[in-house]
Amino acid sequence: MGVGVIEPWHLVLILIIALVIFGPGKLGDVGGALGRGIREFKSSMNSEIDEKKEDKHADSTAAKKEVSEKAS
Repeated sequence: MGVGVIEPWHLVLILIIALVIFGPGKLGDVGGALGRGIREFKSSMNSEIDEKKEDKHADSTAAKKEVSEKAS
């Protein structure tokens, strides 16, 4: 086995340690907060990508308008 390989028993050990540290009730809260954080991060990344697409579209539309005005 190479270094950095995570085996199933590693995950079980991590889960057991997390249960001992946080307890079953608090572990659910931590998981929920982590899930909300990941969702917010994904939505902010998607909104930034959408804004960049809109900016490119607006730039190309303005350039086309400018070209058509010069041609007239």
